[in-house]
Amino acid sequence: MDEDNILRIHGIHSAVMKYHQDLYLELMRKSGPLTLAEREMIALRVSTLNKCHY
Repeated sequence: MDEDNILRIHGIHSAVMKYHQDLYLELMRKSGPLTLAEREMIALRVSTLNKCHY
């Protein structure tokens, strides 16, 4: 079974890849009330609930 590759999919169009990266940086790296570890735990939980393997 082939695994999904989100970077390959977004990388088809460079502008889409830039938007993806900008969104990630905004959500995960900007200062805010949550630590990076807390943000990662939330992302992991949401991915698990959505049965997303990446």
